[in-house]
Amino acid sequence: MSSSSVRLASVPLLALSVGVALACTGGGQAPEVSARASDPASQRTVETGDLVGFENPLGGHAWLGVPFAKPPVGDLRWRAPDPPEPWQGVREALAIGSACPQLANLLAGSEGEGVIGSEDCLYLNVFAPRFAAREVPSDGARLPVLFWIHGGGNAVGHGGSYDGGRMAAEQNVVVVTTNYRLGALGWFRHPALAETARDARDASGNFGTLDLIRGLEWVRDNVAAFGGDPGNVTIYGESAGGHDVLSLLVAPAAGGLFHRAISQSGGTWTETALRAEAYAADGGAPHSSREIVVRLLEQGGASEARARADALSAEETRDLLRGASPQQLIEAYLEGEEGAFGMYDSPRVFREGAVLPAAGIPEAFAAGHFHRVPVVLGTNRDEVKLFMSGDPEQVWRLFWLFPILRDADRYDRDAEYSSKLWKVSGVDEPAAAMVAAGHTDVYAYRFDWDEQGKLLVTDLSRLLGAAHGLEIPFVFDSFDSGLMRRLSGGREDPARDALARAMRDYWAEFARTGSPGTGGSGHTPWAAWSPAARGPKVMVLDSSNDGGLRMSDEVLTHDGVMDALMADARFGDQDERCAYMRNLLRFSDLEPEEYTARGCGEAPTNVALGGAD
Repeated sequence: MSSSSVRLASVPLLALSVGVALACTGGGQAPEVSARASDPASQRTVETGDLVGFENPLGGHAWLGVPFAKPPVGDLRWRAPDPPEPWQGVREALAIGSACPQLANLLAGSEGEGVIGSEDCLYLNVFAPRFAAREVPSDGARLPVLFWIHGGGNAVGHGGSYDGGRMAAEQNVVVVTTNYRLGALGWFRHPALAETARDARDASGNFGTLDLIRGLEWVRDNVAAFGGDPGNVTIYGESAGGHDVLSLLVAPAAGGLFHRAISQSGGTWTETALRAEAYAADGGAPHSSREIVVRLLEQGGASEARARADALSAEETRDLLRGASPQQLIEAYLEGEEGAFGMYDSPRVFREGAVLPAAGIPEAFAAGHFHRVPVVLGTNRDEVKLFMSGDPEQVWRLFWLFPILRDADRYDRDAEYSSKLWKVSGVDEPAAAMVAAGHTDVYAYRFDWDEQGKLLVTDLSRLLGAAHGLEIPFVFDSFDSGLMRRLSGGREDPARDALARAMRDYWAEFARTGSPGTGGSGHTPWAAWSPAARGPKVMVLDSSNDGGLRMSDEVLTHDGVMDALMADARFGDQDERCAYMRNLLRFSDLEPEEYTARGCGEAPTNVALGGAD
């Protein structure tokens, strides 16, 4: 999940706040472990040993909790992942592996408090059509592979929240969902750690990114055992997962490990080594690694912690960092508050020159330095309404339960510009840059479905609209899962279901051929991004009740969106406009210089500049 271009309030986890946790639970939960029995027909052999899975009620076979790396614990914390150890006998793959350490949150299936998960978390899940062992497709009959990267701000979530069984069985593909290290354990740089790095990857700090690359290496080496084609792998992910897809497109070590890419509501932000490591007073982020060392010392009762931190030797600093528990580490970032869904602010995804380009992701696209694979880029029309729906300045609650908009017109206005800026950074700018660099296999979409209707006194179609994460149940066919079922009231919706089937057809056809085409089923042809001014740009994904599937030539630019904002009479005056832009400083690509140039004075210094996906 990506943070929005609006202030992120702590979203109440009330049952009627439907959709709030939809982004990461859209895949549906598999049955309870106690209800599973292994299916002998599912026994497969991978490089590290024999596995047996089960017959998934959602379709096909499933293998859960498969290790793809050594547990990154002890001295392996903050190191590039190593291949997993082999096992003896037949390993039962009937339950998902532990989530990586994170704050308790509904997106990870936990409504409590504190830190959940384990550092021993590098596990993935495989879903395939049901084949007897001797009937597994081989050679040219192998199936396309879709490798799903979950969202959650790169701070929460886990791959086990998504069941790819229906997609695998319906579309005759293999689906893999994976974990990766999150937050402070997934992205962390400190000079003391770099001193003992085994190589440039260890020193990069991009451990979550490296976990995804290791997962793709596992797929390359093992997916044929499940009938998947290691030469036809599509990476796809939503929000932070979509951002990770774009990161992998420019990661040299990921070359050849995937052959198509789909970014759903992604972005291209990265952090510098300076912001990751330096004290805030010296240009670092408010939660840089040096600041975290100070807070860990404060947790231990140290006085004058800054001076004590500066006096530590490199070895003592390493011992302090590696000796801290995940709970101590994460609590060092909180300072009394957290973002929506348990997400917390920490520097993540570094442009450091080894794992990811030093120049940044947009610059790599513009220079043509990316893997030339077919790409789909998309966002949802009302992305930020998911986050705004929990903002007490925008929404009040009747009887503390039913969300009601305070000012519906203002709500729509604020959501419009923030969501358009998301589309600029996640779709239009990277698509235009790739095409300008000579890449022709670029496709784009905008998800517009907003037909939730009313739930008692709450107008869900306006409160959420085509909000962040709502496309996930369409891709995974999970409308009967808990929250999505509550959102729809359990009612049948043929128009919604037809749109969902078309989206799955497009995704699978793209995985098969590198072009969404007509989805292999006669849907509206999806054209590639045209460099012509009036040429087709974006497939609008909507139901037949509201325009249906159609190509649009609309393209947005950052300057165009900001010019429209400055001219929009719905902002009562410049003070109101500048108040809105202060939020954009924190959660969008708006630069302090532009804030000043747009007539809003000197940019405030008490915001963490730069987006967080």
